[in-house]
Amino acid sequence: MVLLFLGLVLLAISLALQSSSSSPSLNQFSRIGRFLGIGLIVVGLLNACLVQISPGTVGVQTLFGKVQPGILTEGLNVVNPLVEVVQFDIKTQNYTMSGVHDESQRMGDDAIRVLSSDGLEVVIDLTVLFRVIPEEAPNILRNIGEGYRDVIVRPIVRTKIRDYAAYYDAVSLYSSKRDEFQRRLSDAIEKDFKGRGLVLEQVLIRNINLPPSVKAAIEAKINAEQEAQKMKFILEKERQEAERKRVEAQGIADYQRILTASLTDKLLQYEQIKVQRELATSPNAKVVILSGGKTPPILINQ
Repeated sequence: MVLLFLGLVLLAISLALQSSSSSPSLNQFSRIGRFLGIGLIVVGLLNACLVQISPGTVGVQTLFGKVQPGILTEGLNVVNPLVEVVQFDIKTQNYTMSGVHDESQRMGDDAIRVLSSDGLEVVIDLTVLFRVIPEEAPNILRNIGEGYRDVIVRPIVRTKIRDYAAYYDAVSLYSSKRDEFQRRLSDAIEKDFKGRGLVLEQVLIRNINLPPSVKAAIEAKINAEQEAQKMKFILEKERQEAERKRVEAQGIADYQRILTASLTDKLLQYEQIKVQRELATSPNAKVVILSGGKTPPILINQ
């Protein structure tokens, strides 16, 4: 539009000089100015009529403050030179609310403080992933404006998280009910976003901070449970060891009973003779065998 305006101004000056002066030099200057003005007007019109939309965005046209229907897709588009084009990002966007410095969209502590069902204050860090519905971009510009992140995303998320956190006690939010809380919160936010031209992709609960007293109680409980599990393991190990000893003793007793029942006088006499024979054939041995049975003593001197 600037080139078009400059071209018009230069053309008007050239025509004025041509009509008011008879000097050859001024006429020459007027003719050159006229050509330059026409050139600037042509370039300005081409520049105003051609709009390039970046990848991942759509364009919304406004003419004298009135939003035009339809959208401009990525690439080169021919438009009315008088319209103004506002580009909307339709890629996945994130909005983070965190207590960590420089991590959230706003400087400083931007974590969400909620009250649980047992009246304790819980601090939650959260990230929302969302995107703009391309076809709804004109309605967003008309009804909300370009600042939809602060007008819609932030208030809805903070309100919903406070509403649904009130159904859970602090310990449940921190542990067993965390997934259920995140799922219910996501369903509620998704419904509100959809009615305003936004698509919720995911709600990410990054961190849940409990009051120090509650956190200490949870840690003590976890330690007690770990000690109980350890003691249970020790007792089970001792029981298994006692069972092993009982089985071993039972095996020894069974072995002794079977052996006692199978020993006879003739078997003992036969085993004694076998031992004496082995000793008699052993080199460099001097053995005296005293027998209390019918077998006489044997003296072996080798």
